[in-house]
Amino acid sequence: MIELPVIKNKLEDWLPITKAEVESRGWQDVDVVLVSGDAYVDHPAFGTAVIGRIMESEGLRVAILPQPNWQDDLRDFKKFGKPRLFFGVTSGCMDTMVNHYTASKRRRSTDAYTPGGTAGFRPDYALTEYTKILKKLYPDVPVLIGGIEASLRRVTHYDYWKDELFANILTHSGADLLVYGMGEMPLREIIRLLLKGVPFESLKTIPQTGVLVDRNADLPKSKKWEDLVLSSHEKCLRDKTAFAANFKHIEQESNKVQAKRLVQGVGDHNLVINPPYPPMTEDEIDTSFDLPYTRLPHPKYNKRGAIPAYEMIKFSINMHRGCFGGCSFCTISAHQGKFVASRSEESILKEVDKVTNMPDFKGVISDLGGPSANMYGMKGKIQSICDRCVAPSCIHPVICSNLDTSHKAMTNIYKKVDANPKVKHAYVGSGIRYDLLVDSYNKNADGSQDEYMDQLVSRHVCGRLKVAPEHTSDATLRVMRKPSFKHFHEFKEKYEKVNKKFGLKQPLIPYFISSHPGSTEEEMANLAAETKDMGFRLEQVQDFTPTPMTVATIIYYTGLHPYTLRPVYTARTKKEKKKQHMFFFWHKRENYQEIKDKLTNLGRPDLIEKLLSDKKKAKKKEIIQGRVKKNKKFTKRRR
Repeated sequence: MIELPVIKNKLEDWLPITKAEVESRGWQDVDVVLVSGDAYVDHPAFGTAVIGRIMESEGLRVAILPQPNWQDDLRDFKKFGKPRLFFGVTSGCMDTMVNHYTASKRRRSTDAYTPGGTAGFRPDYALTEYTKILKKLYPDVPVLIGGIEASLRRVTHYDYWKDELFANILTHSGADLLVYGMGEMPLREIIRLLLKGVPFESLKTIPQTGVLVDRNADLPKSKKWEDLVLSSHEKCLRDKTAFAANFKHIEQESNKVQAKRLVQGVGDHNLVINPPYPPMTEDEIDTSFDLPYTRLPHPKYNKRGAIPAYEMIKFSINMHRGCFGGCSFCTISAHQGKFVASRSEESILKEVDKVTNMPDFKGVISDLGGPSANMYGMKGKIQSICDRCVAPSCIHPVICSNLDTSHKAMTNIYKKVDANPKVKHAYVGSGIRYDLLVDSYNKNADGSQDEYMDQLVSRHVCGRLKVAPEHTSDATLRVMRKPSFKHFHEFKEKYEKVNKKFGLKQPLIPYFISSHPGSTEEEMANLAAETKDMGFRLEQVQDFTPTPMTVATIIYYTGLHPYTLRPVYTARTKKEKKKQHMFFFWHKRENYQEIKDKLTNLGRPDLIEKLLSDKKKAKKKEIIQGRVKKNKKFTKRRR
């Protein structure tokens, strides 16, 4: 077992996770118990820590129940007793099923959010499982659910692992209230009302929450919101087109500044999803990041080994939230929203100082980033235009003329972090949006991207730079909401020039997805040939995984694009997926004959030549070498 560094903090610096820690504070009971599928890491990158610290800042007595045992007599769920206000439940930083299974539905052998990386410390569908247990043990105590699993499963959704449509997670779990997205704003309002004496069951009109109401009862009254009625869960089960059509409304209303309230019938209830809060202001997001985190795992885990997810981000700085890319396979906008909320420079630099004073800091900040590293400070130039916008992406099919894409603020922060005497290196580990950095795509750029590229390449690349073109086919890229691959060619050329300018050799590492809706075998073969021609031997390859609340998942399940309701080809079977994935590995000998046969059937002898010509030469060389060895042996025997 790996032992973590000795902690200098006092135990009281963490939120309590044991009964003894609660009692040591002199508390007879607690106001809220937070149940999480992750180990407790008191760091702003871990949602449970953020929510716990917010509740603490509001004066509540909070206890955390991380990774409770759900397979014994349930003593973990009973150890804090009945909380005064409610239980809060999250599966953790990932949807449980993504955490547990690969794209091919194989069970993972590790869990990055558990000490020692050990698997098996949370159930499948953890949020639902935990909530059902709590409701059985404490039927009269409200349960509030949140986090990414709640966000992505807040309406009728397709579950890839069971290959069926699920009702919303409130119906599935039996929880009383759902918070979706980044939960700081709705949570503060919930606490404010509860402390005023408002009963929990009356909390039906808080923005960014979801609630079930009796189907025969009137909807909660709200003069400020219009209602948009979705096709019911029962209709979605019968009609895939209705399910697909729902998603367009869900995505648009989730990303509007002035959104409608969504209503969906399910069984004897109506699901009511209230519109989101506006994007957090600089002061609001600073408040969240400036809470008194220890930035360390709870000392209870010291002898159980390192927590891999924490090790990855322990010396990183998250500069902003949200992503306006709107990629059709990505869940970021469904959870964090498409509007970028950026921290102040002061808050970021203050966190840098905290990191440099951590006991085992060796001078290297692993990441100055965000969901997409180079979106810091970017927003609409005229807010009223953004207020009316329904587009799911600000940069597809073109970059919005109202979007300020200046990289100046980011470059200045990079330089200031670099100037910190305790920082030897400050890397950008998050992926960057290369399309924002090329003139052919970002035609409204202010020129600051060139200075940014110089600063990034010369000071902040840790050996190699990650970017995500995802595909080479323009047709598939349109389905993905990604730019044409020709812009990647331009970026590669620009990147290499900047490297040469500074006398550096830092490889570009592109990410690609196989079996994405819209992608055919022939397009995958073209991808392999084009990237080979560019000098890439691909290693960052991902098979498409359908996750709830994405355009691509809707297409995968229904065969229809939710915005046009037109058919889109999708590889669905294991055989189809394997054939697409195989083209990434043209350089492996075992794939040679199968790739050759497939390209022959597709009528693409040109791609055989492009992809496998080196293999032919290598094979011929092997045969010749084999003959030479045989001849030598024969000659020796004759002598």
